[in-house]
Amino acid sequence: MSPTPHSTAPEVDTPQDEESPPPACVLSFNASDASGAGGLAGDVATIAAMGAHCLPVVTAVVLRDTAEVFEHETLDPDTIAEQARHILEDVPITAWKVGFLGNAEGVSAVAEVLSDYPDVPLVTYLPSVAWIDEDDQQQYLDALRELVLPQTVVLVGNHKTLTDFLLPDWDSERTPSARELAVAAAQSGAQHVLVTGIQLPNQYVDNVLASSQGPIAGEKFERFETSFVGAGDTLSAALAALLSVGAELHSAVSEALSFLDQSLDAGFRPGMGNVVPDRFFWALPPADEEGGEPPIEDADAEPEQPPKTPRRMH
Repeated sequence: MSPTPHSTAPEVDTPQDEESPPPACVLSFNASDASGAGGLAGDVATIAAMGAHCLPVVTAVVLRDTAEVFEHETLDPDTIAEQARHILEDVPITAWKVGFLGNAEGVSAVAEVLSDYPDVPLVTYLPSVAWIDEDDQQQYLDALRELVLPQTVVLVGNHKTLTDFLLPDWDSERTPSARELAVAAAQSGAQHVLVTGIQLPNQYVDNVLASSQGPIAGEKFERFETSFVGAGDTLSAALAALLSVGAELHSAVSEALSFLDQSLDAGFRPGMGNVVPDRFFWALPPADEEGGEPPIEDADAEPEQPPKTPRRMH
């Protein structure tokens, strides 16, 4: 007797209240980066690896490879805003991530959208924009300081990049502390800074979350002897994903830093330039301890327990 065709099987409706809840949604404003190292590609990969869902809004197109940035093309501010508003009318979000916004007009368009959702936590990542024309660069940073920082819960950036942005007139031989950077950020309205890449003796770097009151949390890691691209986008996107599920800020920072460290440790070099973080390091099969081939299974042996689902980061 032949099996019953699938088309004749009765359909069963699944009650709406029995469906699994959707993952937390993070809306990211960032540039398209064809290298996949940072920008929206990095945000999508990181947020997915953390178990959340990324809603990517394109702000610019960065022309680059894994070694350097050559140029960028900005999008019309209305196009940026409309991308976000169409999604926001449909999908509830629980966190924002802001990366590179293209130009001052793009900053203004994004800031206006953000202002309509003041209760949603915002993680702002400040990449180096040294490759932009000096006048455009100044206008961009001024707009970011005036319009986005007042809405920012955590401003993330490398120690030098944040120093140049927040304390451009700093002339002491001593580098500013995380707290001093946080005080400067607070003057523009940002609640916290997450300062990365603080150089320490003995081949270590410090990463510190601070408010204007002082340091709150941080992690020290051994310095990698290689150059990476996409680390800042990875860290800030991971932090936004953790805040999207209601994690406490200090624990979210610690877990996001741990995620970044492991992503960098498992990083790979897809081309001739820098190393790209592997955000799915946890999904790789474990390497054989002896470095040899996996053992041949015995057909008469007791079946092993199924492998555990890879650990999600929240």
